[in-house]
Amino acid sequence: MALVEVSGLHVTATGESGEPSDIVRDIGFSIDRGEVLALIGESGSGKTTIALTLLGYARRGCRIAGGSVRIEAEEVTAMSPAELSELRGRRVAYVAQSAAAAFNPSLRLMDQVTEGVRMRGLMPRAVAEAKARDLFRALALPDPDRIGSRYPHQVSGGQLQRLMAAMALMTDPELVIFDEPTTALDVTTQVEVLRAFREAVRERHTTAVYVSHDLAVVAQIADRIIVLRDGTMREVGPTPQILSEPADAYTRSLLAAAAPKPQRPLEKAPATAVPLLEVRGLTAGYGPMDRQGRMATPVLLDVGLEIRAGSALGVIGESGSGKSTLARVIAGLLPAAAGTLSLDGVPLAPSLESRGLEELRRIQIVFQAADTALNPSHSIERILSRPLAFYHRLSRGEQRRRVRRLLDLVKLPMALLDRRPGELSGGQKQRVNLARALAAEPALVLCDEVTSSLDTVVGAAILELLAELRRELGLALMFISHDLATVRAVCDEVMILYAGQVMERGPGRAVMQAPQHPYADLLAASMPELRPGWLDGIDAVRLAEARGEAARPSQSDRCAFVARCPVRVGPCASEAPPIRHFAKGSTVRCHRTEQELLAQQSVRSDDAVVVPLRRLNH
Repeated sequence: MALVEVSGLHVTATGESGEPSDIVRDIGFSIDRGEVLALIGESGSGKTTIALTLLGYARRGCRIAGGSVRIEAEEVTAMSPAELSELRGRRVAYVAQSAAAAFNPSLRLMDQVTEGVRMRGLMPRAVAEAKARDLFRALALPDPDRIGSRYPHQVSGGQLQRLMAAMALMTDPELVIFDEPTTALDVTTQVEVLRAFREAVRERHTTAVYVSHDLAVVAQIADRIIVLRDGTMREVGPTPQILSEPADAYTRSLLAAAAPKPQRPLEKAPATAVPLLEVRGLTAGYGPMDRQGRMATPVLLDVGLEIRAGSALGVIGESGSGKSTLARVIAGLLPAAAGTLSLDGVPLAPSLESRGLEELRRIQIVFQAADTALNPSHSIERILSRPLAFYHRLSRGEQRRRVRRLLDLVKLPMALLDRRPGELSGGQKQRVNLARALAAEPALVLCDEVTSSLDTVVGAAILELLAELRRELGLALMFISHDLATVRAVCDEVMILYAGQVMERGPGRAVMQAPQHPYADLLAASMPELRPGWLDGIDAVRLAEARGEAARPSQSDRCAFVARCPVRVGPCASEAPPIRHFAKGSTVRCHRTEQELLAQQSVRSDDAVVVPLRRLNH
């Protein structure tokens, strides 16, 4: 008998008019004990709404209007508040997307992980803490005997996500709901968390629902997949069948969006031409400088780059590597402590206040979170009109004409002009965010993780739009991301940052297919592939290295990556590595020679790793 049975599920929402509208309708499925079922679809497809009904919960303004939700033959929709309280957190547990928002910053982690079982009187404190430590080990958390004594801000995002899973598993629940638990994590952290989740589920024979828009992630953990669109079920089947022989056209479109194709290269400016943007010896961070010229809290160290007119540079690295800080320094939002910036060969003033109107206009930044970047009280027309008035001094009539052209440029309907950001979808808000930057008619747009918070289909549409804008307007881009597939699809050149330093820089295809710095190789090997079993094939030693915490930028004379590097040698711990120029056109910061690094890399085709990792002796 199935543990979970859902039939005829219907959830409605009440809008401003008071009329109910369907959120999900006619949903039916079952989940066997020990099975992992994935709910897949773009934003607004009803994934989370369906998952929450398994807790007997509907979000504010919504209600379960019909159908049946049964767990162990008990009807959830008919439960009393007391019965629902017993169900939630004990029999059915929930792991949310943002662990940082779920933990109390003023309480120790152990107190929070064990609070549920202690408050319910399920076990004494000593027993609860012993069980928590066992779960910490099962979820591959570092220092499992002492990590519970820390506060949330003292652990990484990936560790916090696994601690939330430990909290959910404390009661040995019959069902665990994972709601986009790895979406906000960078690739090395994601693979670490995904492996830990899957092993914990397998070892405990846990039944689970995994909500995601990432098919490559789902392929590693789910037994079956339900594909959703607009609140209805489009396709249901075993994971291998959905990935290899999808029956529905929408499923095929999701698969296509999950593997964006590289855009055709544009004509580049001659190498002898003056770069549009040139950065040399850039050091930036926070806090005072000491007498030796060292920063209290460095973020970027001796960074150099060039971006030519019409080209796209991808900047990749884990959280904390300095990617966003680099964009902020170039945009003038954060002053550099050392180094130079120039625009078309002319020195660029370090801060917004000291830049002229033309310098401000030519470099624009598009932030990751359109929700916080757009003024919620302004209409879309007003948001787009402001840069037109500021940079171009246009009349009201000309502003209105240009705003309509901008909406057309980013493929948004004119009906949105009078709406406010809160009335738009995530993809629409990001297009408005981009249109606002384009209103200035810039030469360079700094895109800071502009697709990371979007689902696969919407993200793919934004990438296509950026490629089209490059062709039509001759824009140059600096595209910041932790998603290597995205960068590969968009960028001509790639720069990989670690602990504030450039580890490798070179032609995009060469860096993506055959990365030579050990850190670049690690990033590429951590990108999930669209096939079941990929996670099982990851080199175990490499995975252990990926678990290491990213180093903080330091001005010491050693390689920043030394603690995590599988091919480190003696000088790595005491000498700054040289910058080497390799035959494929890239520069690499490493003590190893090109021949030595070639011997250890994982060479990739367009679809898979085709040469297994070979390690050098330390």
